[in-house]
Formats: sequence, structure tokens, C-alpha cells
Amino acid sequence: MSEIHESVQDYYGKELTQSEDLKTNACCTIDAPPKHIMDALNLVHDEVQAKYYGCGLTIPNELDGLRILDLGSGSGRDCYITAKLVGEKGEVVGVDMTDEQLDVANKHIDYHTEKFGYKKSNVSFVKGNIEKLDELPFEPGSFDLIISNCVINLASDKDKVLKDAFNLLKPGGEMYFSDVYSDQRIPQNLQQDQVLWGECLSGALYWNDFLRASKNAGFTDPRSVESKPITIENSELEAKVGNIKFFSVTYRLFKINGLESDCEDYGQAVKYKGSIDTHIHAFDLDDHHHFPTGKVMSVCGNTYKMLHDTRYKRHFEFYGDWSTHYGIFEGCGGAMPFAENNNSPEAGSCC
Repeated sequence: MSEIHESVQDYYGKELTQSEDLKTNACCTIDAPPKHIMDALNLVHDEVQAKYYGCGLTIPNELDGLRILDLGSGSGRDCYITAKLVGEKGEVVGVDMTDEQLDVANKHIDYHTEKFGYKKSNVSFVKGNIEKLDELPFEPGSFDLIISNCVINLASDKDKVLKDAFNLLKPGGEMYFSDVYSDQRIPQNLQQDQVLWGECLSGALYWNDFLRASKNAGFTDPRSVESKPITIENSELEAKVGNIKFFSVTYRLFKINGLESDCEDYGQAVKYKGSIDTHIHAFDLDDHHHFPTGKVMSVCGNTYKMLHDTRYKRHFEFYGDWSTHYGIFEGCGGAMPFAENNNSPEAGSCC
């Protein structure tokens, strides 16, 4: 096992005993979750919640009956939330390499089974390294959804994580995860700082490298869902990182055949039916695709597929076909997929 892996295990297994032990705001969730997720969170055991080190909301909507894999599941917080949301017919599997975290997660399986009113648990935890998913007992194409919360930055081979995740997803499946990103590549000397690495900073993904890696893995059109600037609020560590800017960003990556590298216009449109019970009035695909209920809206070919070739199909009406290409679709994308649009101290504070 590499020095990085040992350092991460020590940091999250021995150095940290609860979220308050973190030295920065990088590994913390900024915004309060919506009501249906908060309701599920309120059922999660206090010890599991106390050892939460995530940086975002990694739980999308429309989860009933799905089979979900959580990469770097830690104490099991997100696993137990999604276990409630997928229902008794769904399944959640957590992967983590830190014994102390796995001990906490496994200790409370029976507690949550009873709390959720299930006859048997729909959650399991596997010890493993997320950089070696191909060595774990998972069949290719066996998961509907893969989630991860502020963990991929801790991996040394991020390209391998993304490629393995792509292989484990079913066609039309999705990887939905939050992590720490930077506006420039992290210097080698900072990457060797164990505290900065454990705090999710020195392993942060430079956004443009991430986009290339995700596309190389097969996720042709990464979509940013939410982004917030991170404030470190630790003078010693701020001095080390200098002028590097960090962001907490949630991405969704779809495994869909035929996605194009650019957003192309085929004259297509969709209408959201308002049939997702947690999103009656509107549905947000990402941070620049908002679909009010009942409104017919023009979309690019990629967005059309993300709605038509996935679990969201039954919630939309679709118009148009692929017979005529009208050129590039205006309004999808920009230079940097997230921006430092809020510089206030509150932007990086945990709630």
C-alpha cells in the first residue's frame, strides 16, 4: 500500500474522531439538504453522523429501487440515507479502506434496519481501495448509481477510479459525487503534505484535468450540479496553499451511448411532467438546466439523452428526433464549469 493510502487511513481512522476535528472547512457540507433527505438523515445514528467528513450533497432524486455503490463510504452516513430512499427493494453497498470507519458503519446495521422498518438490511459494507474497484467482488454493469462524498481527491490514481466506476455502471446509469476542486494544479511539495492531503486540499482535482479524465473514462459530457468556493480559515494552512482557490463541486456523470463532445442542436425539446414527488414544481438536471413543470423547453442532443436514456424518462415528454442537425446548441457550458461567484466568508462555512 502506498504512503498516501497509509496516510489517509491514519488520518481518518486515528487522527480524526469526529467532524469537529477537521482543521479546515474543505471536508464539510455547505448547504442544508432538502426535506426528504433531512428526514432520512434524522433517522441516522448519532455516531455515524459524528464521523461524517463529506463536502457536498451526493444524493440525487428518483432513487426508489436502485442499486447504489458509495465510494469511500466512511462511517456510512450517505449509505444509510440512500438506504432509506431506495426503499426495501433497493440496495446500497459502501466501500472504504479504513477499519475504524467500517467498524462504526457495520456496528449500526441492525439499528437502521429497525429504524427504517425493514425486514432485513439493504446495506452492506466492503473493505477495499477505491483505486482497485476492479479487484472487488462487483460485476461490471451492476449498479444504477455510484455516489462519493469528498473522497476521490484522496486517491492517487483518480483516472483509474473514474474508469472503474464507468465499468461498474449499467447503461443509463450515473455517477453523482461531490469533491474538492482547484483552479490550478497543486504543486508537488503540497501534495506531500499529509495534513493538507487529509484535509482534502492537496489532492484536489484541477478542474480541467478532471474534465479530461472523466471524458477519457467514458463520461463524455460531465455536468456540474452545484459549486461553492471553499474558505480554509486556518492561517497556517492558508499560507501554505498561497493563491490557489478551492471549490466544493457536485458533478453528475452519465453512462450513455452516443453523447457528443459538444452540445449539438437537433431541434429537440422536452417538457417536465412534475411527477417526481420531491420536485413537483420544477426539475434541475444541473446548474444550467432548470425545467419548470409543464413548460416545453429546447434542449441539446446530450441533454435530451440524459433525460430520455435514464431513469428520468417517464417524467418527461419528448419532442423531435435526430433527422436534422442545426449546428452547435447555444447556452450549454462556458470556460470554467464553476466560478467564484460568492466571496463572502459564509460561502465556505458548514451549517
